[in-house]
Amino acid sequence: MSKPERKVVSRDEVEPVCWFGEEGRFLLRKEDTGGLYSFYQITTRPGSGPPLHVHETADEAFFVNKGRYEFEVGGVSQVITEGTVIFGPRGVPHKFLNVGEEPGQLLVIATPGGVENFFIGLSRLVANGKPDWAKMQELANEHRMRGFQPPPGAHGDLPGPSRGARPAAGRR
Repeated sequence: MSKPERKVVSRDEVEPVCWFGEEGRFLLRKEDTGGLYSFYQITTRPGSGPPLHVHETADEAFFVNKGRYEFEVGGVSQVITEGTVIFGPRGVPHKFLNVGEEPGQLLVIATPGGVENFFIGLSRLVANGKPDWAKMQELANEHRMRGFQPPPGAHGDLPGPSRGARPAAGRR
């Protein structure tokens, strides 16, 4: 990776990437930070969040910018609110769920950088509303994630809130 240089990014100039009731804006990508980290904003609908999963090679820190989230990290669940940060170390199972009644917002740092490539790929796989869980598992494996499984009772359709999600896009 090349040496990082000064960069200024306006959130509103970054095209959102959508998946499973979540919308991400990748403000600093791997290539922006010399591979050190990725920095992004996730907006989640009420009742949305990822399944329990493990990043084998990445640490994540989640800052609740807006709303209420239930996080499970390493088997311990806790509801956290605005102004709170929670750390999810590599190798430790974690998940979160927006338990508020409004869309919530997280600011996330993942180190090393590159997690945005997983979400861009995921967005493309779910853009038509019919996820192929085998392909999503392949994508997760490529990005050194384990446990990315369909929710109980899933038969291919996405939950209602994420229908009509826009496919992945780059920056404007």
